[in-house]
Amino acid sequence: MSDLLWADVAYFFDPDLMGALPDAHVPGASAEDWQALLDLVAERGWKYQYSVGEIVLPVPPAQTVLSRPADAECPELRVWPSTDVLAIFRFLAAEEIDFDVDLRELQGQERLDVFCRFLRDIGRRLGKPVLMDPEGDYGHPVLGFDVEADRVVLLAEPPLTDFGSSR
Repeated sequence: MSDLLWADVAYFFDPDLMGALPDAHVPGASAEDWQALLDLVAERGWKYQYSVGEIVLPVPPAQTVLSRPADAECPELRVWPSTDVLAIFRFLAAEEIDFDVDLRELQGQERLDVFCRFLRDIGRRLGKPVLMDPEGDYGHPVLGFDVEADRVVLLAEPPLTDFGSSR
């Protein structure tokens, strides 16, 4: 069963209305949570690529990445939970796991289900919420993994429109 129905959330996945690259994050994280995320990626067998700038490298332990010099380039971890869905994690700080997804890759119920499973897998592993804010509107999540509900839930109401019924 789907956590969310496309008709209920389509508004929040419209790149023209919400920006193409919403901000997803796990607040209150730690280096241990980053390591748990890296372990999850490997265990699930998701395709991934770690890079610093243009250089692709093996994934080091999270503590090594997070203890780099302040002026060092920020590494990225690209994760494909499915062939057509990409999440890009940026190791900005130990205290928050940040990543982007492209809403153009998340159209329709099937892709929404992939995204919800991805958020749910991360949230369950870390025991923390995983939130998605509209691009450029950080701190106002529209949906996310709720630890107590053990599912992805809607955290904001779309405007009253006929938006979802046309998709």
